Amino acid sequence: MLKKLLFLTIVSVGGLLLPTDSYAQDGWTITAEGECRDYTGASAANGTMGVLHWKEPFSVRQLVLNNVFELNDNTLVNCAVLGLNPFDIIMSVDGRQLTSYSDWRQTIDMRNAEHRTSFRVGNKLNVDYALIALRNLPHTALFKITLEAEKPVSVRFDKGISVPDGDYREPRYSQREYDADGRHIRMQQLSAQTIHGRYDVSAGSTFLFDESKGKYRVSGERTFLDISLKAGEKTTLYIVGSVCTTAEYSDPYSEVRREIVYVDRSGAETIIEGHRRKWDELWESDIRIVGDMEAQLAVRLGLYSLYSSCREGTGLSVPPMGLSSQGYNGHIFWDTELWMYPPMLLLNQGIARSMVDYRTDRMEAARKKAGDYGYKGLMFPWESDSFGQESTPDWALTGPMEHHITADIAVAAWNYYCVTKDIDWLRETGWELFKGVAEFWVSRVRENADGTYSIVGVVGADEYAQNVTDNAFTNGAAKVALRNAVKAARLCGRNAPQEWSRIADGLRILKGPDGVTWEFEGYNGQTIKQADVNLLAYPLGIIKDKEQMRKDLEYYESKVDRVNGPAMTFSSFATQYARLGEREKATQMFRRAYQPNSRPPFGVFAETPTSNNPYFTTGAGGMLQAVLYGFAGLEITDDGIKQLEPCLPIGWESLVVTGVGPEKKTYTITAD
Repeated sequence: MLKKLLFLTIVSVGGLLLPTDSYAQDGWTITAEGECRDYTGASAANGTMGVLHWKEPFSVRQLVLNNVFELNDNTLVNCAVLGLNPFDIIMSVDGRQLTSYSDWRQTIDMRNAEHRTSFRVGNKLNVDYALIALRNLPHTALFKITLEAEKPVSVRFDKGISVPDGDYREPRYSQREYDADGRHIRMQQLSAQTIHGRYDVSAGSTFLFDESKGKYRVSGERTFLDISLKAGEKTTLYIVGSVCTTAEYSDPYSEVRREIVYVDRSGAETIIEGHRRKWDELWESDIRIVGDMEAQLAVRLGLYSLYSSCREGTGLSVPPMGLSSQGYNGHIFWDTELWMYPPMLLLNQGIARSMVDYRTDRMEAARKKAGDYGYKGLMFPWESDSFGQESTPDWALTGPMEHHITADIAVAAWNYYCVTKDIDWLRETGWELFKGVAEFWVSRVRENADGTYSIVGVVGADEYAQNVTDNAFTNGAAKVALRNAVKAARLCGRNAPQEWSRIADGLRILKGPDGVTWEFEGYNGQTIKQADVNLLAYPLGIIKDKEQMRKDLEYYESKVDRVNGPAMTFSSFATQYARLGEREKATQMFRRAYQPNSRPPFGVFAETPTSNNPYFTTGAGGMLQAVLYGFAGLEITDDGIKQLEPCLPIGWESLVVTGVGPEKKTYTITAD
């Protein structure tokens, strides 16, 4: 295990706080201290819920639930609901609510997935606490709090459960005290229905503390813990909270209590050790950079955020903002398949399988959508809710017309087979997906007089290109999906209709007089929102000629919207320049992919250089792809994972990628 150290001094670069002490920097912690006037917090998450911690002591802005959707009266579509918050905590010292403190310091410990804060109250009390979203108990989180008195002091914790505005109705509050296996349990609980009654949500919390130092009481809907310490005394307590819903449990009310009792009976430290062991397993697959601490912290925070946003075995996927907010209503987009999934497929096939299962579990909804729009096969929604139905707001043309998502899903699923070689999955589940996607594209294309094929009336990957014909990325993704369906048929002993190959070969990819690949029929140099044509080279692999790659990169770089364009464009450019062996250009594009989007003090990722909507896990996925598929030279082929010629950025001394693929291989690249 790598040695873990707190950084003593920090310098801000590109929104990241970099360690400047020369003492065994390890890249596992990011620390903020002092005033931090520009502050964007990071979510502590475990794949099921995210707890968005903020600067003020014990402040929790919101608790985000994964895959619990209700109709929202503001967005007018199904929206991920915020959880009831069991961490409404107010701290008082010697009878005064805490408003003034010094020596504030906050650290994200990515190695152990703990968000730690410390501060000093006057000259009498030192406070140190950690917020942990438990990986081993995915519906539960806790605060571990250590108090150390320098003078006699009394401390009060005032705890309630808060209800997010607009998400709930009919809250029901209760207090319970009872004995369980010789332990006296004190618990507060609040349950409510989501605003239109689709689900019941229940949250509970309790104090675990040294009975000789604390006194517990109840007043109305608040519970209080009063602790008295003598000079030199030290004590540790825990605030444990759990949130469950009828989306997963028929009886979430009892499950909340069971999980809290389990923590109490097992011992909080035992539970925390179990949480750390789970993260030990995740970090068997890691990315280590020597020579560029800024990049190391950005890359590891991106990987940490993706690991935090999904779980193996759940059949759930990752929305664009992970579990940090209700951004984009918590829906699932192409962001999963094109940007976040490829790093997970290399580094954690269990999480990748959950992302694939999310789609295959909802094939019937995709089949219904195809029929509803006059097509055959499977037509996946642009924005998916928990039911796999279209959830795009009706004012957005992307919902009815951004059809490349259906091909994107098939491309991702084929790559899953290529990495895992799970022939049983291919025969039992994958084949139906590939067949249904191919049938959709057969019914969607239009044959031209010259025998070529067009796809008419779509929104491209560049969403500024709306209602266009022969969008480059849409046609390219459909080509790859159809060809993969032919391969899948062969492996499964099925007959693939000849038209699948004929259409794949005949779909038009247009070029202008200067040889540049056109983004769509009639494209004349307009500003683009994000990479589209350039995705034909990577990840689709349709354009293989290096001169064509370079020509398209150089042309479209000047067309990108630098104000409102998302970060993934430059990560895809970085990947391709690395594959071209153009080290300086790859370095430039990689830095552009994250530096302007990093928000202080921790470097959390925003979608664009001008937005403030972190954490944008989609952008993190793109950045990680630049490292894995660009600089490390990794490639997914029909024969599994291969390594192309790597190309390290300027300043990097070495890159080590551990735990790659089912064999958990290690790839080490050193600078020339």
